[in-house]
Amino acid sequence: VCQDVTVQRDTAGNASITVSDIDNGSSDNCAIASLSLDTTSFSCADVGANTVTLTAVDSSGNSASCTATVTVEDNLAPMAICQDVTVFLDGAGQASITAADFDNGSNDNCGIATLMVSQMNFSCANIGANGVVLMVTDVNGNVDTCSATVTVLDTIAPMAICQDITVQLDTTGNAMIASMDLDGG
Repeated sequence: VCQDVTVQRDTAGNASITVSDIDNGSSDNCAIASLSLDTTSFSCADVGANTVTLTAVDSSGNSASCTATVTVEDNLAPMAICQDVTVFLDGAGQASITAADFDNGSNDNCGIATLMVSQMNFSCANIGANGVVLMVTDVNGNVDTCSATVTVLDTIAPMAICQDITVQLDTTGNAMIASMDLDGG
């Protein structure tokens, strides 16, 4: 007599069952000599419903089998591990990053499906420290997040373009100019 069971994956990504998990009161008119399962261990590939067979053998060598569904669940969130990043604005005053730039070894017992970051593009308005969040989703939909800092730097010097001007001296022999008079753009 079989019963269905649900098991959780451990931090290593494994799950296991024993005969007592599946046996639901198997019996015989004399005595049961052995109970065995065709599968007792499950890996990340087995998340979901799995059919296992319980075989009972009595003391006379007679046997009977039944099947049960072992539902393997992965409810463990991945471990999001962030690192701070420094980016430099380009000549257009822009910088971009990817989620992988923030990842510092995030991991999961069954594998990571996606990495997403809350902000990927930066401009002159973002110079300095900016907080971002890295979201790590595992292959079974579990999520964890961590925070990091993006330091945006502008290390490109401005381009000074001058223009020549002609000024007229006043009656006292002086002339005044402003810096914008020499600015050529």
